[in-house]
Amino acid sequence: MALSFCGNDRGSNAYSVDKGVLDNGCFVDALNLVPHVFLLFITFPILFIGWGSQSSKVQIHHNTWLHFPGHNLRWILTFTLLFVHVCEIAEGIVSNTWSNHLHLFLPALMGFIAATTSVVYYHNIETANFPKLLLALFIYWILAFITKMIKLWKFAEASLGVQYLRFCITALLVVLYGLLMAVEINVIRVRKYVFFANPQRVKPPEDLQDLGVRFLQPFVNLLSKATYWWMNPLIIGAHKRPIELKKIGKLPIAMRALTNYIRLKDSYEEQRVCDPEKSPSIWKSMYQAFGGPILLSSTFRYMADLLGFAGPLCISGIVEHLHNSTEIDRTNKVSNMTFGVFFMSSTELLQNTSVLAVLLFLALVLQRTFLQASYYVTIETGINLRGALLAMIYNKILRLSTSNMSMGEMTLGQINNLVAIETNQLMWFLFLCPNLWAMPVQIIMGVILLYYLLGDSALIGAGVILLLAPVQYLIATKLADTQKSTLDYSTDRLKKTTEILKGIKLLKLYAWENIFCDRVEETRGKELTSLKTFALYTSMSIFMNAAIPIAAVLATFVTHAYIEEVRLSPAKAFASLALFHILVTPLFLLSTVVRFAVKALVSVQKLSEFLQSDEIGDDSWRNGEMYMSLEVGKKYKYHGDVSQLVRAKMKRSYHVHSALCWFVSIILNRMVFVCIGEWVIQVNDGFFTWGSNLSTLTDINIRIPTGQLTMIVGQVGCGKSSLLLAMLGEMQTISGKVYWSNKNRYSVAYAAQKSWLLNATVEENITFGSPFNKQRYKAVIDACSLQPDIDLLPFGDQTEIGERGINLSGGQRQRICVARALYQNTNIVFLDDPFSALDIHLSDHLMQEGILKFLQDDKRTLVLVTHKLQLCVTFSVEGTLKDIQTHDVELYEHWKTLMNRQDQELEKETEMESQTTLERKTLRRAFYSREAKNQIDDEDEGSSSSAFQNSISFFLLMCCRYLSSGGFLMVFLMVSSKLAKHSVMVAIDYWLAAWTSSNPHNQSLADPFLGVLQHLSYVPVFIILCGAAIALCLITSLTVEFLGVAAATNLHHNLLNKIIHAPIRFFDVTPLGQILNRFSADTNIIDQHIPPTLESLTRSTLLCLSAIGVIAFVTPAFLIALVPLAVAFYFIQKYFRVASKDLQDLDDSTQLPLLCHFSETAEGLTTIRAFRHEARFKQRMLELTDTNNTAYLFLSAANRWLEVRTDYLGAVIVLTAAVAAIWSTSQSGLVGLGLTYALTVTNYLNWVVRNLADLEVQMAAVKKVNSFLSTESENYEGSMDVSQVPEDWPQHGEIKIHDLCVRYDTMLKPVLKHVNAHINPGQKVGICGRTGSGKSSLSLAFFNMVDVFEGKIVIDGIDICKLPLQTLRSRLSIILQDPVLFSGSIRLNLDPERTCTDDRLWEALEIAQLKNMVKALPGGLDAVVTEGGENFSVGQRQLFCLARAFVRKSSILIMDEATASIDMATENILQKVVMTAFADRTVVTIAHLVSSILEAEQVLVFSSGTLVECDSAPNLLAQENSLFSILVRTHK
Repeated sequence: MALSFCGNDRGSNAYSVDKGVLDNGCFVDALNLVPHVFLLFITFPILFIGWGSQSSKVQIHHNTWLHFPGHNLRWILTFTLLFVHVCEIAEGIVSNTWSNHLHLFLPALMGFIAATTSVVYYHNIETANFPKLLLALFIYWILAFITKMIKLWKFAEASLGVQYLRFCITALLVVLYGLLMAVEINVIRVRKYVFFANPQRVKPPEDLQDLGVRFLQPFVNLLSKATYWWMNPLIIGAHKRPIELKKIGKLPIAMRALTNYIRLKDSYEEQRVCDPEKSPSIWKSMYQAFGGPILLSSTFRYMADLLGFAGPLCISGIVEHLHNSTEIDRTNKVSNMTFGVFFMSSTELLQNTSVLAVLLFLALVLQRTFLQASYYVTIETGINLRGALLAMIYNKILRLSTSNMSMGEMTLGQINNLVAIETNQLMWFLFLCPNLWAMPVQIIMGVILLYYLLGDSALIGAGVILLLAPVQYLIATKLADTQKSTLDYSTDRLKKTTEILKGIKLLKLYAWENIFCDRVEETRGKELTSLKTFALYTSMSIFMNAAIPIAAVLATFVTHAYIEEVRLSPAKAFASLALFHILVTPLFLLSTVVRFAVKALVSVQKLSEFLQSDEIGDDSWRNGEMYMSLEVGKKYKYHGDVSQLVRAKMKRSYHVHSALCWFVSIILNRMVFVCIGEWVIQVNDGFFTWGSNLSTLTDINIRIPTGQLTMIVGQVGCGKSSLLLAMLGEMQTISGKVYWSNKNRYSVAYAAQKSWLLNATVEENITFGSPFNKQRYKAVIDACSLQPDIDLLPFGDQTEIGERGINLSGGQRQRICVARALYQNTNIVFLDDPFSALDIHLSDHLMQEGILKFLQDDKRTLVLVTHKLQLCVTFSVEGTLKDIQTHDVELYEHWKTLMNRQDQELEKETEMESQTTLERKTLRRAFYSREAKNQIDDEDEGSSSSAFQNSISFFLLMCCRYLSSGGFLMVFLMVSSKLAKHSVMVAIDYWLAAWTSSNPHNQSLADPFLGVLQHLSYVPVFIILCGAAIALCLITSLTVEFLGVAAATNLHHNLLNKIIHAPIRFFDVTPLGQILNRFSADTNIIDQHIPPTLESLTRSTLLCLSAIGVIAFVTPAFLIALVPLAVAFYFIQKYFRVASKDLQDLDDSTQLPLLCHFSETAEGLTTIRAFRHEARFKQRMLELTDTNNTAYLFLSAANRWLEVRTDYLGAVIVLTAAVAAIWSTSQSGLVGLGLTYALTVTNYLNWVVRNLADLEVQMAAVKKVNSFLSTESENYEGSMDVSQVPEDWPQHGEIKIHDLCVRYDTMLKPVLKHVNAHINPGQKVGICGRTGSGKSSLSLAFFNMVDVFEGKIVIDGIDICKLPLQTLRSRLSIILQDPVLFSGSIRLNLDPERTCTDDRLWEALEIAQLKNMVKALPGGLDAVVTEGGENFSVGQRQLFCLARAFVRKSSILIMDEATASIDMATENILQKVVMTAFADRTVVTIAHLVSSILEAEQVLVFSSGTLVECDSAPNLLAQENSLFSILVRTHK
């Protein structure tokens, strides 16, 4: 039939205008074409010619983005307009079934094109900021409005009302065109671009002028917002070059932590002002600051949930009307003819299957868009809240009362928990909170729809779901509890592993590695038991989630078959099946949401307590006011008598001796004060406390003179440091006043007693935010003797130190802190015991060059707390000591004894090799290892770039490694049960299709009973299939989780054994942190994260595959459409996985500095406040928070980008499946089956990609663990059998060294070259030489710890290289330089093998002179030893090591620099014991102090790895030129 615009009905004159031009319907429709054609003619030349290249660019540079007034409203109205045009086209096509009236749908089609063009045109004008061209749109809206008004008027005249769909559509279009016209008028009113003399000039928002802002979600247009189109360049670009921090830029101002902090703080403070008595509510503050976005998100969520129900209803409609005649009664058609065409109602349109298919597609697209928008808004709000809370906590930390920290009311751990855990809990609660009110509505709606479809039997199904929901909640709470206990066990295991790794050298030397390995395995066993429980609950949770819908469907349909008289139609069956799938998700999530809500309540409680804790006083007095009365702690009333204390006036300064402190003021220049008023700080009648009612400092009256050195000395614990802090305003004042001179600078340079470093470079730690002055910097470094230490660092003073950098020794840390105080350009310097960790030489140098010379040149006021009394003697001024002697004899006597003790120490220390040399030696060793680590890192990077190219093969290889660790049987069970489960699930739905399609309509009425029987015969099979599916759900969930447990068990066991048995060289070149990471973070990922991800990935993938299989089976034509869809899906997942991995890495790497910054601030609170650097630290915290939030927001936006695309793909799959089904001749039951499966694809497609990306990241942990599993172990076997070694070997202790050559690695040079020596039984031998000469290497060679590649060591006739390592090492004894103790009991440390009697152990302790001390401890031999033996002094620990060596009763004892880190008294005990208790044994002493081996019977002197001298000590001393006598003379 020929096409015709006005139709070609026989007998009618479509072009007749007899009744008037406007009474011809076809003419009115033609009139409606005019505005659309006008717009296309005007805009196309401008778009394609005028704009040229610009219009083709998707990504216009963002500094040109500018939104005209009513921007979002315009986009919403345009989208609505497009939807109404689609309805108009559908109505036109459907009502035009028996005559080709093109005018029914052609104007609507042109309208659709024009509306699309209008929005593209508007976007281009907006980005170019050229509003004059909007005039074309203004004219278009006016013309369209007028033509549609004419059409509506004519319909009304013909009495066509709202019962007809075309009238409703026309009325809607009139409203929309009117509104768009109003928007255009508003733009003219605001921007004044036409009809006004002075058009308004507008700049883009401040954020867009800053090219550093790359997060564009708030600025792009609505379409780009909804589809995350602006993310395309970033995600696609990640495939070529990894995403770096500078690539993601800064956050917009509205999302920065500072902006949100101000919002939250204002609402918090407002409550405090309104009701000072009541503590402010954080909940209320959060609602006031962030309530708006949450309500917006909830609105999106409600819209998405309601649109979600369109799916089942459309399926029901399509299946129902599939084979019903769409031919509407011809007579009815004729009766509805007006203007020569047919008018239809909306219900008639909704009976058309093609219309329903398009509606289903649009509903899905809209639903998913709203859902993702809801997710995005909550995540953005959650991140904003976290930023605000972090800033709030940080500000509070900076104002925290010091007593809170020191009295243990607020520990560092609590603060770290607030930052790392509580803020995240609240953020997650905010992410999930829209579910709290959206889910109940979703559940109620679902149950109502089910009841509408199925009647009473639906309530039984819903009842099953509701009854099982509490079980899910119970499982969720059990899961949380089990996770907690697992965490406790893993912390314990990690503690033991750390101890082993720190003391690995000792364990190997004593052959105890297996014993301690078993200790870790025992704890790991407990952790695994807890993990198995965790796996069980996880699998139960997964099982419940999968089994509940099956159980509900089973209960519903079986009940329906027995109680309902009406047969179940395919339409209702599959619609209700889809509804059950919708219902399960909210019920499963509800338990999680409730759990998070409970956690959020607890977090808010903790946060409230923290925010209301005591703060430090107002310190405006330091800003130059004359004085300040410290009356902060008025609530601490001081009761009791204030003791009468002696006050002594000195000749040149004003001092006090109290029962707590005494002071010596030392005046550097000999000038007498002109007047007594030249002071910096004055304390009058000061009573200070740390928060208890007892004052710590009593009746303090002092003045600190300007430009002088004031020393504070006293016994341990008498309050010296407290006095400094009291002057700084850190203590609470009971009474009295602290006055500061108003001539002072703003801050005080303060070096605390406990050294505090930033995680920054050495230079940044010293300059501490001050401008860099090269000359001053060098002078400070020389004064603090830091240059030799800096020279050792790999990048000099640009090397990172602190938690994440190099671990420096105590002395090195202390000197950097003093350097920081000296470098600052402040008038006042407070040094709190700066010499405590330094040896005498360094202390002397620091005092002379730094404190006296450097500070005197600057004329700075210095207050120094010290124990080193000899420094006071050296620099005290005549009269000062005499005054003390006169006024307080007791004090003077006490001081004299202290002086004598210090003199002895001085003598001892001059004999010793400087402690600093040892520290530097340790540092050098650390760097040797570090270089090797850097090489490892480089290799890692190389391998990762190649892995990036072969990411799929690498990923599959790691998966195979992981699965093989789980065991073949478990993998087979998992795969087979998964396949069986999904096959049975498909079988259930197929059976349902066959059952409902079993021709009920043509059933002969002659024998209804037979029909019922036939109907019920489907039920048993249905029950059996559902039962099998439920059982298989249980099996699959259990197998996956327990496969994970098996893999975790094997991987950890193998890793531990490999590392414990690795050669000692491995520990030299591999940083401890790297090894610990394998046991902590990586093991945790393998234990807890991989199994659920693997389960989710396999489930989502199989669901998608089975769905596609079912659709292809029902409608084979679908396979044609599948090819382009599969290609699109491949590219989406390919780009996303790379970008997601980069963004996850960025999120992880930016989180650590933020957490470190909080903990380091809390630790260095007094220092930061003394320096007055709070503002700088706040700024740093805001920067770190924003950086982390940027990475998190981009990661979240990337997830939304993926989900929107996979959801749209899913919607296209549903549309193609529906269209293919409508065209096919399949049974209606099978069509229902295909469409229900197509709907599930939309839910699971994005999970396939998300889980794949997550698993790829998690498999990196398996890769790291696997890289350690290839480590070669030491050769424990040896060539001799244990039985060939005598029981009492070595019985004599004779050692013969033949031509010995030793190296640490086959790649390295030898450290010992051709050494020959003979040590007789029972001989006392000393080994010495300069640092690096090979002394310690020889001690390791005795234990076969290094590579002996030439020569041999023969002990009592046996070549040690042939012995099994366990035998060799268990028969020799050694005492190392660093005393190593393990946590546990004293018995464990002396005899872990439990082979000795108590008497033997007590004997050993007596020899080591520890018996009385141990007896006094609770538990005696079973007394507790804390981690690293911290509850004993260094000297006591070394004596325990001596006792340990004696317990072994070996005839050979090796002492490796054993007296290097102990005091003189302990060293004397050690020497005495060695001479007496070990009189009959061979003792080899490796000495750093030559004086300790002057008594030795034989001395071996090494130089550069060769033995240069070998004789008795007196003989070698007799030779003046011998290396030994040179070493003795130089105290080396």
